[in-house]
Amino acid sequence: MIKVGEVLVSDDIRDVEFVCHLEKCKGACCVEGDLGAPLDEDELPIMKEIQEQVKPYLTPDGLKSIEEQGAYILDEDGDYSTPTIAGRECAYAHYNAEGILKCGIEQAYLDGKISYRKPISCHLYPIRITKNKKGFEAVNYHKWSICSAACSYGKSLQVPLYKFLKDPLIRKYGEGWYQELVEKVEVKS
Repeated sequence: MIKVGEVLVSDDIRDVEFVCHLEKCKGACCVEGDLGAPLDEDELPIMKEIQEQVKPYLTPDGLKSIEEQGAYILDEDGDYSTPTIAGRECAYAHYNAEGILKCGIEQAYLDGKISYRKPISCHLYPIRITKNKKGFEAVNYHKWSICSAACSYGKSLQVPLYKFLKDPLIRKYGEGWYQELVEKVEVKS
């Protein structure tokens, strides 16, 4: 475990090599699982605010799910997430011409329609952040078989997870925090 500021970082963030390989997994992380993408409470107003700009990037089924469930849902555990289409893919996802599931929110961002890239939980994946009762956050690697191609690809390119996820880690914690992480990781290596 590595402590960076007030955040506890799993050694896996340093040790696991990972690069998303969408041609292999087809964006399975946007469709597998019990719920949609986890959302932080500060993202909820943003999810409501971006609806009109994101609509052109969504499927008819996604639009219907959002209309029925709302811009986000509250689950039985009291956590917020994106709505899903019939309990499967995220309502904000769409398939591209190659059959890869892509994020409609992110495409609106890339096209300059909105300034919000996508939920931070999606941007950081396969990192998951948990908070304990004392307010500490823990940054952990979520190992999942659907990402086995990403692990193989990352290993072949020799890219550790903390480098692959540099941008979202900076988005979440800031440039100074990320530099401290790099310094501590490289000292332990």
